[in-house]
Amino acid sequence: MTPRKPAARRRNSSSKPSHRSGAQGGGHAVRPAIQAKGYWLYGRHAVFAALANPRRRKYRLLATGNAARDLGTLPPSLAVELVRSPRDIDTLLPQGSVHQGLALDVAPLDDLNLDDLLQRLGREPAVIVVLDQVTDPHNVGAILRSSAAFSAVAVITTERQAAAETGALAKAACGALDMVPYISVVNLARALEELADAGFWRVGLDGEADMLLTDGINDPRIALVMGAEGTGLRRLTREYCDVLAKLPISSAMESLNVSNAAAIALYECARRGNS
Repeated sequence: MTPRKPAARRRNSSSKPSHRSGAQGGGHAVRPAIQAKGYWLYGRHAVFAALANPRRRKYRLLATGNAARDLGTLPPSLAVELVRSPRDIDTLLPQGSVHQGLALDVAPLDDLNLDDLLQRLGREPAVIVVLDQVTDPHNVGAILRSSAAFSAVAVITTERQAAAETGALAKAACGALDMVPYISVVNLARALEELADAGFWRVGLDGEADMLLTDGINDPRIALVMGAEGTGLRRLTREYCDVLAKLPISSAMESLNVSNAAAIALYECARRGNS
């Protein structure tokens, strides 16, 4: 089973940014054809969280003059290039990306091992989010953000039929991708078995369930299992849950967006002291 990263929140430090231009002779232009060694993270929260994460390999930072003034100290090995205009960054990113004058070329986070994560947790109260083929990067990013806000210790997903680590996901996560381990596993049923062996009560969210979520999370260690919108949890995933539960939403609305449902469920777990 392969995961991704516990994060650090302290800024890796050492010297003031040494702004080096990509143009000869001290100009500020960056060629539009510049290629990332890894992939581009963009936006203040995503970039600042990656800069603060010593486990994140960083290659090059592009910044407008205004954005560069807020950077503070940076690793001396990081190449920093000033761009003349936000449009110089626009050309590197998907159309419509809101980058706030910052783009950071990074390597994907190193894979983590689920067994190592569980060993590190010991027997302390904890909440883990398990995603069953949730593929939309904006939904997954929002779930990571809620997980960070309500102190969930990890988000587990499948290797296939899942949202990959991308700039869009990191932007939606608002920095949480570098704070909450995002763990991918080959076999979700086997991962759910491991969670049960580690003492986690596995609660599958299902709008057709008879039990309310408030009645299903009376345990200090909770795995919230959530399926994709429309299809929901797969049959085998449901079988590996200890209980199925639903949110008490009005009959006027059939269901909630999966990221909204995750935020409500995580809040309820935090309110009860699970995390």
